[in-house]
Amino acid sequence: MCGIIGYTGKKAASKIIIEGLRNLEYRGYDSAGIAALENGQLKRLRAVGKVKELETSLLKNKLSSLCAVGHTRWATHGKPSENNSHPHTDCGGNIAVVHNGIIENYLSLKEDLKKKGHKFKSETDTEVIAHLLEENLKTVKNLTAEQKLFEAVRKTAKQISGAFAVGIIWTGAPGIIVGIRKQSPLVAGIGDGESFLASDVTAFLKHTNKVVFLEDNEIVVARQNNISFYDENGKEKKPLITQIKWNTAQAEKGGYKHFMLKEIYEQPDAVADTLRFGVEDMPSVFGMSGKQIKNIKKIQIIACGTAYHAGLCSKYFIEEYSGIPVEVDYASEYKYRFVPSTPGTLAIAVSQSGETADTIAAMKKAKEAGFKTLAICNVLGSTLTRMADHTFFTRCGLEISVASTKAFTSQLAALYGLAVFLGFQRGVLNSAQFKKYSTEFFALPRLLENTIKNTAEAVKKTAKKIYKEKTFVFLGRSANYPIALEGALKLKEISYLHAEGFPGGEIKHGPIAIIDSHVPVFVLAPKDNLFEKMLSACEETAARGAKVIAVTDKKGAEILGKKVFALVKIPEANSFLTAILNAVVVQFFAYYIADLRKCEIDQPRNLAKSVTVE
Repeated sequence: MCGIIGYTGKKAASKIIIEGLRNLEYRGYDSAGIAALENGQLKRLRAVGKVKELETSLLKNKLSSLCAVGHTRWATHGKPSENNSHPHTDCGGNIAVVHNGIIENYLSLKEDLKKKGHKFKSETDTEVIAHLLEENLKTVKNLTAEQKLFEAVRKTAKQISGAFAVGIIWTGAPGIIVGIRKQSPLVAGIGDGESFLASDVTAFLKHTNKVVFLEDNEIVVARQNNISFYDENGKEKKPLITQIKWNTAQAEKGGYKHFMLKEIYEQPDAVADTLRFGVEDMPSVFGMSGKQIKNIKKIQIIACGTAYHAGLCSKYFIEEYSGIPVEVDYASEYKYRFVPSTPGTLAIAVSQSGETADTIAAMKKAKEAGFKTLAICNVLGSTLTRMADHTFFTRCGLEISVASTKAFTSQLAALYGLAVFLGFQRGVLNSAQFKKYSTEFFALPRLLENTIKNTAEAVKKTAKKIYKEKTFVFLGRSANYPIALEGALKLKEISYLHAEGFPGGEIKHGPIAIIDSHVPVFVLAPKDNLFEKMLSACEETAARGAKVIAVTDKKGAEILGKKVFALVKIPEANSFLTAILNAVVVQFFAYYIADLRKCEIDQPRNLAKSVTVE
C-alpha cells in the first residue's frame, strides 16, 4: 500500500526522503512525490513510475529544505498519473498532505468544498484533506502557528471517515510536521536533533531505532529538536518508545539477485529464531492457564492471502494433535458474515505486518463476540498485536519482498508448535508423543536447510523447461493442499501467470478438463498414507499429456521414477512437516519461473506488502 515518509532536522531533507521512499518500495506503488518547505514557500515534485524518476526530477530541481514529506502511491482513487500523485495541496499551495488509506466520505466533502469555491486538481480522495485544512485554518484564531495547524488537523480528522495515516506540512509553521492515524499505520522516529514520520520503520531505520507506534486517533507533532504526542482531544500523552532490534543490513540483498531469493534462503534461520524465542516459551506466550486451555471448544483462524494459507494448513495438525475443531476464514469475509458467539472460542489472527486492514477488522469482530484472541505476527507494536489478548511473535526479521516467504514458514512453525502444545496440555498427546513431535519439530531448521540445498538447482533446471507455458496447476492433499494453493498464489503474484491449486482428489471433479500438454502439474506427494492417492493424480494428469512435476521424498521417488516429467526430492519427515518443506519448493518454482520471464519479482505490479485499506 502507499508509503509515507516525513523528515525535519538538520540535514538535507530531500536526500532523506528519497532514501526513505526507496526503503518503502517493497510496499508496492505506481508513483512517487515530495513536498518541501523552502524559504517560506512550498516546493513540490511528483513522478509516475519508480522512485528513480522522482530522483531524476530532483537533480534538475534541487531542494535545500530541512523539512519535507514524501509518498509512494498505490492507486485506489484515480489512475496512476502525476496529477493524482501525492503530496496534494490546497488552493493556495501552502499545505501539503501525504496520505495512506481511504477517505470514505470524500465525495460529499468534495461537493461541499466546491460550493465554497475550492478547485480540485486530482481524482483522489486525499486532496479533500488539503482543502479541509485550508478551510479550517481560516477558523482558528489567536494561537501560535503550530497551535493553529494542530487545531486545524484535529478538526479535519473529525470531518473525515475511513482509514487514514496522514502527514502534513504548512508554510505557516516551517520546520513542523503534523501526523495523525486512524486504522492505517504511522510510526514516529526520534533522532538526535531530528524527527521522522513514516508508514514503516524501514523508512528511517538507518537514522534511528527509537520509535513510537501511533495509536488510533493519536496526533503527533514532529519538530527538529523534539516530538510530542496527543490524543484526539488535544491532551498530551507520554509516548511508549520502542527500540527496534533490526539493523539496516537486514534490508540489503547481500549478494542475492532479489530480496525474495535472499528471504527464501533465510528461512532456516527465521524458523530457528521463531522456535527459540516463541515455541520454547509457549506457556507464557499463550497466556492461558491449563484449565482455560482445556475449556477451548473451537479455534477460529482469520487471515488474508498467504497468511490464510498458513492458517488453513494449520487446521490439519491442530485438529489432529489437539482435538479442537478449527474454522479458517478469509478476514475479508469473516468481518461481514454472521458469527455465532460460541463460548470457549479462541480467535487466532495471522498477519506478517500486523497492519492488514481486513484482519484488524475481523479481529475487532471476534473481540466483540467475546472470544479470547491471539495474534501471530512479525511486527512488535503493530495494531494487531496491541488489539490481541496475547501475541506470538514470529521473529523472522525484516521481509522486504512483497511476496511472502520466510514469514509464511515462520507462521507455519508457530502454528505447528501451538498444535503440539495444545495437544499435550489437553491430554490428547501423551508425554512420549509430545517428546517425539517436539524433537521432530526442533529439527525443522535443519530440514529446511537440507531442502534448500538439495532442491534449488533441480527446480531451476525444471523451470527452464516450462516457464513459457501460460497455465499451471498445483495439487496436494491434507496439509499439502494449502501449500498447493500457496504455490499457485506465489506464481500468480510474481509471474502474472494463471495458476490454480486443488486438492489432489478434486482434479477429476472438473479441473481435469483444462489439462493438456501445455499445462504443467505440480504434485506434492510425500510418501505418507495419502501417497497412493496422489500417485493416481499423477497418472490421471500424465495420461492427458500434462508435464507432471512431482515433489516427494526418497521413498516416493523410488516409486514415481520415470512416471513423471521431473522429480524434486525433499528430506523425509512426518506428513505435516513435509508441508512446510514443500512450501520452500513451490517458492523456488515461482521465483525461477518469474526470473526467467524477467518479471519485477520484489515489487510485482498491482500488489502491496501491507494492504492497509479494506
